[in-house]
Amino acid sequence: MRKLTSAFALGCLAAFAPVQAVSQGVPAAGVSYSLQQSAAEDPGNRPIPIVIWAPKAGSRLGLIVISHGTGAGPTAHIDTAQALAEAGFVVVAPMHPGDNFQDDASVGKSNWFADRSRHVARVIDYMLTDWEGHARIAPRRIGIFGFSAGGTTALISVGGAPDLGRVTPHCASAPEFVCQIMRPNVPKQAPQWTHDKRIAAAVVTAPGIGFAFPPNGLKHVRVPVQLWAGSADETVPYASNTAIVRNLLPQAPEFHNVDGAVHLSFLAPCTAQTPAFLCQDRPGFDRAQFHASFNQSVTAFFQKQLKR
Repeated sequence: MRKLTSAFALGCLAAFAPVQAVSQGVPAAGVSYSLQQSAAEDPGNRPIPIVIWAPKAGSRLGLIVISHGTGAGPTAHIDTAQALAEAGFVVVAPMHPGDNFQDDASVGKSNWFADRSRHVARVIDYMLTDWEGHARIAPRRIGIFGFSAGGTTALISVGGAPDLGRVTPHCASAPEFVCQIMRPNVPKQAPQWTHDKRIAAAVVTAPGIGFAFPPNGLKHVRVPVQLWAGSADETVPYASNTAIVRNLLPQAPEFHNVDGAVHLSFLAPCTAQTPAFLCQDRPGFDRAQFHASFNQSVTAFFQKQLKR
């Protein structure tokens, strides 16, 4: 497990690197948002590091929480965060303690997703009460974006309840990535999930452990969901993950199947500093071009579902 997550983590250093720029100044002139670092308290646990993209003007702003995937960090979806901030949303991205590029202590353990869903609630608490710009946020305009493990986190946050007892029978014959992480660590007791009714819309991208949701596992999800999958995703296969989520949601999601996209195609477009293995899209797949339309669709969804 350490080898698997460490390999992913090394690549995500490049995705996280832009956060260093926070201490060096604000975004370039003409950009309509500011970039900040802070931390949300999580009583009894470590503080949760966060990155905030905040429009420089406006009131009654929507708030979007971005939950990154395993071994990543707050800026793994930096282009999506920037697009949402440009559209007038306050965006906050936690670095999930126990599951990030520096720390994988919770990955695959019984507290993995329970901690992640709690982090989301604590970050929303911070943004609505302690953040210096909290008065500019409209509490009824809160959404969540999640990728991979972050997609699962988003589903739990809006009412989903996976049954981790389903991991062992599924992984007995399944070769998918998460089985290499979770199979030795299947919990003996059901975790306590944190659901947050303040969240009014969710964008769920290539969610993991879809197979762990029982037939009634998503019955309490009552918010609109935009659901994404990559047709070439072998890390989180469609049939055992996104397809199950799609079929179990009580309200049909706005579904997008991206032709030719692999799992990491949903990460921000690569730069010269990004490790090559994070940039291995299928031949002919243009990640930058895809993200231009992806970010537009994500932004339009939140604008529609989180109206002023």
